Amino acid sequence: MEELLKKYYRPKLPHMWCPGCGNGIVTAAIVKAIDKLGLDQDKTTIVSGIGCSSRAPGYLHFDTLHTAHGRALPFATGIKLAKPDHKVIVISGDGDATAIGGNHFIHAARRNIDITLIVYNNNIYGMTGGQYSPLTPHMAKATTAPYGNVDRAFDLAQLAKGAGATFVARSTTYHAKQLSELVAKAILHEGFSVVEAMTGCPISFGRQNKMAKPAALLAWQRDNTITVEAAAKLNPEQVAGKILIGLLHEEAAPEYVTEYAKVIKQAMGGER
Repeated sequence: MEELLKKYYRPKLPHMWCPGCGNGIVTAAIVKAIDKLGLDQDKTTIVSGIGCSSRAPGYLHFDTLHTAHGRALPFATGIKLAKPDHKVIVISGDGDATAIGGNHFIHAARRNIDITLIVYNNNIYGMTGGQYSPLTPHMAKATTAPYGNVDRAFDLAQLAKGAGATFVARSTTYHAKQLSELVAKAILHEGFSVVEAMTGCPISFGRQNKMAKPAALLAWQRDNTITVEAAAKLNPEQVAGKILIGLLHEEAAPEYVTEYAKVIKQAMGGER
């Protein structure tokens, strides 16, 4: 672990995350995946928007961008088009990715551009005061929903698949090893890949929903999820109410940068 710290992290400790926050676990899962794949740090770019999770690139020793709220994917798209040989990883929170950045999310998926998006889903706007997000569960409490959130939450995996993402996976901070393995697979996938990382926010979400202790949030993840493989062996009644984790969707489709390069070649007088 000490070698990973020296190689992949900038010396900026202590970090800004609250005690018990799961964002460090997710960030470590990403770093371990990068190390496992042996990616070139000089050809790996990490981009984020605004939010608790979006502070992660500031601690990571790569070319990194900390961009505008909800706009990480447009910046990442520009990087990938300019540097198609680079691995581009986007770190975003549930609000950053699916509220103000929701339009960018669905169109990045539709284009199937070779970018890996890791969504740190803590079910809340943690940095700005604990407001509910598009991924806050139905009737969960937030500062802007003190009697419970009446909105239905997006199913992020289904949203990504429906919009055209060709790799969709989900895991949790309780299942940290599985999470890192899924991130590695997502990075290797050619096309738009989405990994939902369910993480706990004991301060802004936990305190309002009777899970103020970090261990309680981890126990909730353990008790309310089921792997795709385990679910396949059970009947629908036994799986009801459980959240599926693992590789949820994968397909092959034309990749945006590759297709765009063909258009440029044609416009420059090449093959028609």
